[in-house]
Amino acid sequence: MNRTEILSSLKANPQVSVLIVGAGINGIGTFRDLALNGVDVLLIDRGDFCSGASAASSHMAHGGIRYLENGEFRLVREAVKERNRMIQNAPHIVKPLPTTIPMFKYFSGLFNAPLKFLGWLDKPSERGSVIIKLGLMMYDAYTGAQRTVPRHAFYSQKESLSRWKHLNPEIVNTAVYYDGLISNPERLALEIMLDAELDSPNSRALNYVSLVGGQKDTVILRDELTDETYEVRPNLLINAAGPWIDFANHSLGLSTRYIGGTKGSHLVVDHPELRETIGENEFFFENKDGRIVLLFPLYDRVLIGTSDIKIEHPDEARCTEEEVDYFIEMIGRVFPSIKLTREQIVFRFTGVRPLPGVNTKTTGQISRDHHIEVLSGDWTNLNFPVYSLVGGKWTSFRAFAEEVADKTMQFLGVRRNKTTQELPIGGGRNYPRTNEERAKYMNGLSAWTGLSRERLEVLFERYGTRAETIAEFMKRGTDVALESLPDYSRREIMFLAQYEKVSHLDDVLLRRTMVAMLGKLTRAALAEIADVVQEALGWSLEQKNAEVERTLRLLSDRHGVRV
Repeated sequence: MNRTEILSSLKANPQVSVLIVGAGINGIGTFRDLALNGVDVLLIDRGDFCSGASAASSHMAHGGIRYLENGEFRLVREAVKERNRMIQNAPHIVKPLPTTIPMFKYFSGLFNAPLKFLGWLDKPSERGSVIIKLGLMMYDAYTGAQRTVPRHAFYSQKESLSRWKHLNPEIVNTAVYYDGLISNPERLALEIMLDAELDSPNSRALNYVSLVGGQKDTVILRDELTDETYEVRPNLLINAAGPWIDFANHSLGLSTRYIGGTKGSHLVVDHPELRETIGENEFFFENKDGRIVLLFPLYDRVLIGTSDIKIEHPDEARCTEEEVDYFIEMIGRVFPSIKLTREQIVFRFTGVRPLPGVNTKTTGQISRDHHIEVLSGDWTNLNFPVYSLVGGKWTSFRAFAEEVADKTMQFLGVRRNKTTQELPIGGGRNYPRTNEERAKYMNGLSAWTGLSRERLEVLFERYGTRAETIAEFMKRGTDVALESLPDYSRREIMFLAQYEKVSHLDDVLLRRTMVAMLGKLTRAALAEIADVVQEALGWSLEQKNAEVERTLRLLSDRHGVRV
């Protein structure tokens, strides 16, 4: 169903078994699991899908090797398994990522873990080669027979300096282990949501719909595009609003203090020398202040992150100039001869982690684990329970969603009949795994659609096997490449606008594509894409111009981009 049809259905029948508030990865993952098992479920978000905390990730599917030091062994074991499942289930977006750790000392940090357990450690001492070697051995052991990625390797100073040009000669070792690269998290979340709607007629998802109130058996929703309000009567409400969980509960008349989030900012830079230097390796290292930071290969750009700063209100999160200074300076820790300037920054982004509100000596000690907080009965003015999803991270979203879905179905009296453990996601369905399979697939697709092999390769890299549906749409009309972005075409953008729940121009530029994040957005590109979206969605000239202005304001305010 499209947006109009979903809203009409709510007016006709406001009863729904489960209402999920918040369409970040936790909400979307739970939505899919419930939909797959036949539960009628409504998912809403006051913004676009995956536009809040889930859009501010470091693009990593990782087991969290540093969580071993906090003693969070269950979390690491779960995350390693889920990382491997993501690589298997979404191979078009999640791929094995060689990750390099440069080390500057041999024996430092041996007592970090025991001192942390005792609560005596304010700032950990630098982790040396010995403790990192032990951690990587344990990390590899968690993968076990599920050998989706290779084991780690350790290199001497001489080997390290020969492998990586510009590497700081003060290092004593490097180690290379494997985690996962999520090339486009926003698309991954979108495809999970679209899969759920496709698999179940009882599942409905709406962006730009907010929770404004609730009492007894009724929840009041507002369409952010029209200001029209709707009443919904759920049997259960799942609050998956991430760092806004307490604000959403407050709208329901519930006073909670579950979240004590920290801000994480990132830069995307256009720096060919740095990009060539890191190659296809992420560099994951400890800065001079003890903060774990990273340099990440993101297509032809480099992603730099991340900070970990306490913040009270998530709407106020912005990447500050102080953070930019910190990121620029940290490059010298591993590559002292490479200089980064502000002029090379093409995009900034920041988000707030939905961490539990606990007191720790450092933000790095706050658990990245997840749990469900339940409010029901006499504690509320509501006739239905509220499950608040606290914590979690991209890598373990499926496991957390499964836990929430199991608890929800138990409450509803529904038996699980399907699991998401080995369920392919979106363009990962029927994905060709070998070069031979891929060549055969691409030749067949070219013969069927009439599109060139070169064009189909671009679509396949972006969308996996979902390229079939997009290519079929493209061949049904006259198509031309965009003049400003020739690796995109008019009908490709038109498909995204019409079939991927686009409501605003920035939905296309920030989440359906990576045009803005990768610094590809010129004035000409903005105008050209706006023209295509206007045609696809039937906007008036006035509405299109308003969307362009909205996009320019948003890019400037939140992302430091001036087109």
